[in-house]
Amino acid sequence: MAATGGTGDIVFIVDDEADVRDSLARLLRSEGLAVETFGSAQDFLDQSPEDRTGCLVLDVHMPGLSGPELHDLLIERGLLMPVIYLTGRSNIATGVRAMKQGAQDFLEKPVDADDLLAVVRQALQASRTAAGARKASDDIRSRQAALSVREREVMEHVVRGRLNKQIAGDLGIAEKTVKVHRGRVMAKMKVRSVAELVHLCEQLAAADRSRSHPR
Repeated sequence: MAATGGTGDIVFIVDDEADVRDSLARLLRSEGLAVETFGSAQDFLDQSPEDRTGCLVLDVHMPGLSGPELHDLLIERGLLMPVIYLTGRSNIATGVRAMKQGAQDFLEKPVDADDLLAVVRQALQASRTAAGARKASDDIRSRQAALSVREREVMEHVVRGRLNKQIAGDLGIAEKTVKVHRGRVMAKMKVRSVAELVHLCEQLAAADRSRSHPR
């Protein structure tokens, strides 16, 4: 059973060795962290923790799905939780693959307590930062969804630096109509300047790139 952490984030431990799971859980809970443990990758998948934030402490070599195979599945599902790999066998190729997958770190068993705690804290901070960024991009996306097709067209021209007269010519509409649409865009996107609008669009583009290329 998980201990109550101060932030609501959870450290998910996936390892087929019960003694390893238990010792890691005791260590992390002693630091006030919330922990949930799983004996296999499939057990973790069956629990579907997609709606929670935290990090994953993941054994590399397990019966059934291996740690890297589970990580691949999570990436495919869009669950970009920070992953800390544990291995009892040093393997450069596996370590390189783990880091290419975007792993937070790669630690050898038996794990040094201080090293693990430091990496877990970094991973939880990364998880909170990513969650905040996702929330911000979702908010921008919801504002954008409120725009009409024409308003979105005008916005795209505005962020490219086009003037009202140029936009009117590009879209084949009156300049005063462009001004009306532009005002609605600024109101719906909740910005007061073109610079703010450009910044929001850049944030959204960066978030979309991150989701398309999580590794």
